Formats: sequence, structure tokens, C-alpha cells
Amino acid sequence: MDLIQKRPDISAYLVADEVIDHDHPLVRATSERLQADHPDAYSYAKAAFEFVRDTIPHSADSGDARVTWRASDVLGQRTGICYAKSHAYAALLRARGIPAALCYQRLTDDDGANPAVHGLVALKPAPGRAWARQDPRGNVPPGVDARFSLEEERTAYTLRPALGEVDYPVLHAEPHPVVLAALRAAPDRTSLWRILPTEL
Repeated sequence: MDLIQKRPDISAYLVADEVIDHDHPLVRATSERLQADHPDAYSYAKAAFEFVRDTIPHSADSGDARVTWRASDVLGQRTGICYAKSHAYAALLRARGIPAALCYQRLTDDDGANPAVHGLVALKPAPGRAWARQDPRGNVPPGVDARFSLEEERTAYTLRPALGEVDYPVLHAEPHPVVLAALRAAPDRTSLWRILPTEL
């Protein structure tokens, strides 16, 4: 899939803001700890991906009722849904100067019902290299097998267009406003499930 850079200036994908707050001490400390063992950009990006995927449970899988959306809160509370985990991964990438964008898919149940927007991250590993999408949601339940890859995309779910599933190709420098509004409005995950975006 051809990804569409929404901002012409690559520096937009390195910005620290309220959500992707890579200037926060916890994000910086986490980044420095990962970089100590993974000094080059590729190994760092892979290690940060696996850290978010494997050590921060997806709240729907763990049953955690808390809703997080700021990267530092995701790292501090060790919980979040796909959007939140994507914010954390993007922050860890940007903390090391690796451009990171947020991108989305529309997924459904096996019968095409209950559509929901799913959050991903795209990174640009080096100048001249293509953007590569990653899915740090976590490999639970069984059958989900998202992996870090700069060549062949290895996201959690295989898209099924016949069921109305869609890849949104735009690379966002900030969370989509509809996504962020839902995260901010929900007092708990049960409430969030009722207002999850169904399309963008």
C-alpha cells in the first residue's frame, strides 16, 4: 500500500506534543534505557516496538478498565488500547530522531459487523527509505502475530475488503481528531467501547 505523507516537512513527524510527549522524563528515560542496548536506528526501532507490544498489555486483552492516551501515561500505567500503544511507540521513535506517523485501519468482526478503527504507527527508518507500518497492539489472543518488519508488513490483522475493512493510507503527524476525542471523553474502557470511531 502506498502511504500518503500528510505534511510535506518530515520534521512534523518528529514533534513532541501533548499526546506524543517524547520530551517527558519517563519517555526519555525509557528511550535511553532501550538505546543503551540497541545503539543503531534499526535495532532500536525493533526493540522499542517489542517493548511496547510485549510489556504494555492491550487493555481489552488484560481487562484493564483504565483509558490512557498520552504516551507518558501509557508507559507509566502500562496499559492502553491500540491507539494509546501507538502513541507510546511513536514517542519512543521520535525521542531518538526517527520520524513516526500515526495511521489507521477500519476492521470488522468476521461477519462484517461492529466496525472499528484500529491504530498503527509508520516509521521512516532513514532518509530515502520508504515508510513502514508497524502494529504494536500486542499478540493476544492466539492467532495474532504482529512483528517488526521494514520490508514485508506484519500487522496484527489481515485486511478483508469484502467485509468492508479499509486501509487508510494517510500518515498523520498527530492523532486523528476523532480518535483523540473518543479517548479523552471516555472515563473507562467500557465507555470507550461504546464511542470507538467506526470510520475516518
